[in-house]
Amino acid sequence: MALIGWFLSFVGLFAGLALRQDMPTGGSASLSILLIGFAILACPMVWRGKPFGISRGQRIVAALILICAVPLVLLPAA
Repeated sequence: MALIGWFLSFVGLFAGLALRQDMPTGGSASLSILLIGFAILACPMVWRGKPFGISRGQRIVAALILICAVPLVLLPAA
């Protein structure tokens, strides 16, 4: 589970930083913030010892929910 956390953390961090560098569309700023937040949620080193009572599995599930919510951020506002 820690290996999945590290992998997701690096993917989220690099994707957020790459999006922050390019900023191609209007919603990319909020999407990059979500991806960097995702990287913090998935990082096992930051959350060693269960601060705030959040387990590793709950963090991974929250990170996966952020991934699944990405299309909602990219929808145009009507």
